[in-house]
Amino acid sequence: MKGSINRRTFIKQAAAAGVGLGVMGHLSAVRGKAAPSNKIVAGVMGVNGRGRVLAESFASAEGSEVAYICDVDTRAIEKGLDAVYKKKSKDAKPPQGVMDFRRILDDQDVDVLVIAAPDHWHAPATIMALQAGKHVYVEKPCGHNAREGELLVEAQQRYNRVVQMGNQQRSALESIQIIFAIREGLIGKPYYGRAWYANTRKGIGRGKPAPVPDWLDYDLWQGPAPRTPYKDNVIHYNWHWFWNWGTGEICNNGAHEIDICRWALGVDYPIRVTSAGGRYHYDDDWEFYDTQIASFDFEDGKTITWDGRSCNGRPVEGRGRGASIHGERGTVILDRQGYVVYDHDNNEIWRRVRSTSEATLDTRGGGGLTDLHIVNFLDAIRDGARQHSPIDEGHKSTLLCHLGNIAQHTGRALTCDPSNGHILDDPEAMQLWGRSYEPGWEPKV
Repeated sequence: MKGSINRRTFIKQAAAAGVGLGVMGHLSAVRGKAAPSNKIVAGVMGVNGRGRVLAESFASAEGSEVAYICDVDTRAIEKGLDAVYKKKSKDAKPPQGVMDFRRILDDQDVDVLVIAAPDHWHAPATIMALQAGKHVYVEKPCGHNAREGELLVEAQQRYNRVVQMGNQQRSALESIQIIFAIREGLIGKPYYGRAWYANTRKGIGRGKPAPVPDWLDYDLWQGPAPRTPYKDNVIHYNWHWFWNWGTGEICNNGAHEIDICRWALGVDYPIRVTSAGGRYHYDDDWEFYDTQIASFDFEDGKTITWDGRSCNGRPVEGRGRGASIHGERGTVILDRQGYVVYDHDNNEIWRRVRSTSEATLDTRGGGGLTDLHIVNFLDAIRDGARQHSPIDEGHKSTLLCHLGNIAQHTGRALTCDPSNGHILDDPEAMQLWGRSYEPGWEPKV
C-alpha cells in the first residue's frame, strides 16, 4: 500500500474516480443557456479592485444581469459602471451607481448581493442581505473574525438562501480532478498539506492624519468597525494590514491555498494550532505579519502548514503561490494552473496544466476560474446545483486562518475543540474569537 506510484497507476485510479477527460469535458460545459424567465439580477458592493472583476463576470454570465454598482468611492463607481456596460448583454439594462449598498437591498427585483468590500464588511453585509431575501456571493475571507463565520452559517440556514465564498480554485476543473484522485487513493493516505504565498510587497510608511477626500464616504467605509480618524496610508489597499479592518496575509491569500489543503486532506476543525513569525521587513504601520509559519494539526494524524511571506517573493516549487499534498505513496503539487504528481523518487508521474496560467499572485484579476465559480453559484440558485464553496465550507477554511492569527498574536499554542474549532482552556485567546463593533452596527442573525 505504501509503495511508490507510477503513471499507469495514476491513469487507472483517475478513471476509477470518474475524473477522466470525458468527465472534465462535461464539467467544462457548465455554462448553459438560461431562459429569460430565470434571469438573476445582482448588485455589486465594493468595485475598486476585485469587485470590478466580479461585476464583469456577473454581467457577462448567461442569464445574469448587474443592476447596481456600489462603492463608497465615487471614482470607483464610474469605473465599475463603465466596465459592466462593456460586458453586459445587449438586452440588459444599464446598471445604476449607488454609494450605500442598502439601496440594493431595498430593491425587490435584485436577487443577489455580491460583496467585495473590505473584510470588516463581509459578514455584516452578508447577514443584512440574507435578511432582505438575497442570495450572496461574498469574497474571502467570509468574516473578519471567527465568530462572524459562525454567524454566517447560522444566517444561511435560517434564511435559506445560497451563499458562496469566492475561493475560486474550488471551481478549477484540474483541481476538482486531482482532489477526486487523491480521495480515491492516488498517493495513499494524504497526511500533510503545505500552503504557501510569496510576494514582495512594499512598506506602507507612517500614516498621517488628513482630510477625508471629497470622493469618499469615510463613515460608511468604516461601517461596522469602531471609528478612527482618517489617515493617508489606509485606503484603498493597505487596510488589509490593520486589525480594525483587515485580517492579514493569511486571510488575504492563505484563505485560498489553506482551503485547497483542507479540501485535499478531508479535514474540518483542528485540535492544535501554532504560529511563528512577525513584521520583519519594514518598520511602518503594518500591524500584521510579513512572515508567518502557521501549523494546524487534526485528528487522524494530519497536518497543514501555512508559509506566508509578504515581503520576500522567492517562489516555492517554482510557484509564488500553491499547495503541496504529501501522502504515503507520493506527492501532488497544485495551483490554479494545474497539478503535477510525483512518486517518492521525485519522478514526475503525471502533469495537467491549463493552456493559460491562472496561478497569479494578484487575486484581483479575473479569468476562467472566477467565471466558473460564478456560474456554479448561479446554477445553485437557479437549479439547485451542488455548490463548490458553500458558506459552511468557506467558514471552516477561513477559521483556520483566524486561528493562525490568534496563535501568532498570543504567542502560544492553541488547543481546539475538533467539533467546532473553539479554543479550549485559554480565555485570553478566546477573547479574540470576536470583535467590538461601532454601536448600532452589530451583526445579528
